[in-house]
Amino acid sequence: MGAKVIRVGAHPPIQIALAQINPLLGDCSANAELIYQAAKDAHGQGASLVLSPELSLTGYPPEDLLLRPAFILETQKVLLELCERLSAFKGLAVVVGHPSQGPTGLQNTASVLQDGKVIASYHKQVLPNNEVFDEKRYFVAGHAPCVFTHQGLKLGLLLCEDIWHAEPALQAKAVGAELLLVLNASPYHLQKENTRLAILKKQTEAINMPIVYLNMVGGQDELVFDGGSCALNSKGELVLSMPQFKATLGMVSINNGEPQRGEMTAPLTLEAQVYSALVLGTRDYVRKNRFPGAIIGLSGGVDSALVLAIAVDALGADQVRAVMMPSPYTAEISWIDARELASNLGVQYDEIPISQPVDAIESVLQKQFANLKPDATEENIQARVRGTLLMALSNKTGRLVLTTGNKSEMAVGYCTLYGDMAGGFAVIKDIAKTLVYKLCHYRNQIQGVIPERILTRAPSAELRPNQTDQDSLPPYEVLDAILMRYMEQNQSSAEIITAGFDADAVHKVTRLIQLNEYKRRQAPPGVRITARAFGRDWRYPITSGAKP
Repeated sequence: MGAKVIRVGAHPPIQIALAQINPLLGDCSANAELIYQAAKDAHGQGASLVLSPELSLTGYPPEDLLLRPAFILETQKVLLELCERLSAFKGLAVVVGHPSQGPTGLQNTASVLQDGKVIASYHKQVLPNNEVFDEKRYFVAGHAPCVFTHQGLKLGLLLCEDIWHAEPALQAKAVGAELLLVLNASPYHLQKENTRLAILKKQTEAINMPIVYLNMVGGQDELVFDGGSCALNSKGELVLSMPQFKATLGMVSINNGEPQRGEMTAPLTLEAQVYSALVLGTRDYVRKNRFPGAIIGLSGGVDSALVLAIAVDALGADQVRAVMMPSPYTAEISWIDARELASNLGVQYDEIPISQPVDAIESVLQKQFANLKPDATEENIQARVRGTLLMALSNKTGRLVLTTGNKSEMAVGYCTLYGDMAGGFAVIKDIAKTLVYKLCHYRNQIQGVIPERILTRAPSAELRPNQTDQDSLPPYEVLDAILMRYMEQNQSSAEIITAGFDADAVHKVTRLIQLNEYKRRQAPPGVRITARAFGRDWRYPITSGAKP
């Protein structure tokens, strides 16, 4: 089936506005208002065409909301209302992402709205079903290109995954497209922006056509959309680069069919990207779920220090509360460092000793524990008392408990169910321990808030005398390297050993990863920053006899 080429008028040059917005998933009316306000601002700046992200009307990913007929009807109703409102801006074309019900099923659609009408629609052709994506569960694929003419220039529409494959762009070119508009809801992970740019350059070379690429921004559960919208001319040269992790309106001028050089945002360092992703993901999770603030259990260690700094940068010091819960095994330097950190960040700080409730629990269990040696049970009682205290404060104040466990600990089960895992959002769940230190150093380069001793002392759970993490685990440099190969690169234990790693360490780590799936299933969601996190893109069975 061929595509219609629809003429809107001719009046070059063209100003295209890129609405890099942060939708609230499921709130179609609020998202329509974001699109409307962006269109209003863009029209005032002389734009004749406005782009909004993939599924901008619903937010991304809507998941099983798409299975509810009432939700689909709501999106259709809001789309028509938005179309009518936008007619106030005479001649302005606005591209909106939304689901639409077709004869063969639900489709992921981008529609061009102008003068109160839907003048063109494109249905996404390549439905991703890997990593965090599950679009084949909800949508049927489109099969035809969509090219519309705007002020004399023929524009082709694509949606996100389409641009990663050759055929959709070639189809658009075959029916006359002179410039591609690509709407995206592309979640962030490390180095993703470099991969995107390489794909876009490859496509411009293949089709000899410019590309304007718009990406969503914002946090949605464990996903973070980083924006970073851009434009490339037909030579594959980057001529527009918008900020990452920031909702903003960008403008690109099109002269003689070519995007002209415009805003060029300097790229962020890896640590700056990750830190920005964690701040944005935390801010949006707390605010979009309408929590009045956050509570963090502070230990005097590096993980809770990083989480506290992120929370303050995300929410403001007045919305963050830190609670130190010392036991008899808490070193004096932990108290000192925790107090200094809380003071540096300006948060409310409480100290609640746990000796009394721990003693009470052990006393109640004295008969049952008779003649049994102390072990991890007593350590876990301490952790669970702390979790209970934090959840009590959360219930009383309405604030969300942010957990402080990192990816290395989550991988091998160096964490306590209903203890340090108790909470609503796991900020650094996808941050390996070695990266935790790098992020702390990065934050201190901005402002020296984390005491240096926190960054130099040996990490410890402080649940027994003179305890350090390396009593139970390989050095974190080794653990993290094995974890990356096993989890993110799908290497077997044998392959990792062949690469030069100690066999005992490899077998221990991979076996612990397998054994602790049951814990991770009960962990709160957290920000995804790697190509594979313990979340929607890690789907391993709890009960399994497979060899790691």
